[in-house]
Amino acid sequence: MRLGLMAVPLGFFALFFGYPVAAITARGLHADGGWQLARIAEVLGDPDVLNVLWFTVWQAAASTGLTLALALPGAYVFARLDFPGKQVLRAVVTVPFVLPTVVAGSAFLALLGRGGLLDELWGVRLDTTVWAILLAHVFFNYAVVVRTVGGLWAQLDPRQEEAARVLGAGRFAAWRRVTLPALGPAVAGAALMVFLFTFTSFGAVQILGGPRYATLEVEIYRQTAQLLDLPTAAVLTLTQFAAVASLLAVHAWTVRRRESALRLVDASHTAHRPRGAGQWALLAGVLTVIALLILLPLAVLVERSFSGPDGYGFAFYEVLASAEESGGTFIVAPLDALWNSLQYAAVATVIALVVGGLAAAALTVRGPRGKEPTRTGRLVRGFDALLMLPLGTSAVTVGFGFLITLDEPPLDLRASWFLVPLAQALVGVPFVVRTMLPVLRAVDDRLREAATVLGASPLRAWREVDLPLVRRALLIAAGFAFAVSLGEFGATVFIARPDNPTLPVAVARFLGRAGELNYGQAMALSTILMVVCAAALLALERLRTNRSGEF
Repeated sequence: MRLGLMAVPLGFFALFFGYPVAAITARGLHADGGWQLARIAEVLGDPDVLNVLWFTVWQAAASTGLTLALALPGAYVFARLDFPGKQVLRAVVTVPFVLPTVVAGSAFLALLGRGGLLDELWGVRLDTTVWAILLAHVFFNYAVVVRTVGGLWAQLDPRQEEAARVLGAGRFAAWRRVTLPALGPAVAGAALMVFLFTFTSFGAVQILGGPRYATLEVEIYRQTAQLLDLPTAAVLTLTQFAAVASLLAVHAWTVRRRESALRLVDASHTAHRPRGAGQWALLAGVLTVIALLILLPLAVLVERSFSGPDGYGFAFYEVLASAEESGGTFIVAPLDALWNSLQYAAVATVIALVVGGLAAAALTVRGPRGKEPTRTGRLVRGFDALLMLPLGTSAVTVGFGFLITLDEPPLDLRASWFLVPLAQALVGVPFVVRTMLPVLRAVDDRLREAATVLGASPLRAWREVDLPLVRRALLIAAGFAFAVSLGEFGATVFIARPDNPTLPVAVARFLGRAGELNYGQAMALSTILMVVCAAALLALERLRTNRSGEF
């Protein structure tokens, strides 16, 4: 049964990830009629490359720790507290996740750079510093922790922690011994995703770090697009790939050992109004963090989209109405990119849900009495790690790989619109798996066994037992897949057709051209993308199954 469930995800990843990445890497290392294997030692021995690798690792670790420290209280607030505006705020904190990194980096530059808000108020500049990069990474990844950890936290039975307190444990001790171990897999999964995203960070580092700081992703782009040094880019890609694969293997092994069945309840019974000064203070602190790190940069985008040459108005939005008036940047009107993005994201979400859902189901199949042979356990851990590799692989590499491999029959997709959703789904699948996996693994097998004893078929047992518990997680996964598809830029910029650009590609084209008009249109398109994302996520909030569900 497990192998049957794994067949589709394995085929999808082999065809649309493994094959393109291997092909572009091999082309980079195979030059002048032979393999340039000596180049590997030469590149890895370069002190400049070692400095880039070291910075990539430690800034990703620091970003992950800072994001967890600031977002875990938010996960608790959204999971266990009920307050006015909760639905809207939950959608808003996810908006940064879909914004192109170049746009969000520009917003932080307006806050932290020369002439920015901090510079005007206190004469402080943080651009070209590590702090600007770390804060931007928290901005991007705050929702990952809130959604992933909060989704499970909302379904944990609070009576277990209350029972520990009745037996004499203090509030913190009860949380540490009961709730924290139950949340461990979800926290580890969220931390892994944050680390991978910051490990492969590109736009934020390039804009905010200046020439002083570069991650592996930035260096791969520089070697490929600027220096045309494909062998060096290939070595850096392999290095990044090996580091990510090792991390995923360790994660899959350690988390698998800590997982166990949990008692899950309806989230509508766990959320309540804040009680006591401590919970009110926690709510105030979380709202302050959200206001400063998320709402303020978004407000800068909106303000700049209305700030025209003749004062505040809709001048930039009016110019977006036609391709001719916007300076010939597009074959089609820039606003048509909105419709393209929605279509691509919808198709990519369906693909990600099918592939990721089957993969998550395969990872939750247990052997007799919950035990598995050693060989099967290794297969599962390897499969789990494989699903996360797209998050840690250079988007530049994936995009170029698509162009050189999917252009001949029977996979002649280079001119097809379907190529874009396929690339976007690669990034969406890991979020579907990481969101659904903690909930699926927390379902007690005895519930399925009881349904089978009562005469239910496997399909009916899944429909009656698993689906009611995981459908909220499924909606969360759909929201994440849709959001990341809307904002995916790295691979899409290489494969999107000129007559069918997405919103992030349109924004990048405007930012790449000089002039106040182009910059203003970029800010206007970014604001439209932000509003569309917030509306889509709020609609998913309305589709949730109860009053306080995650979606």
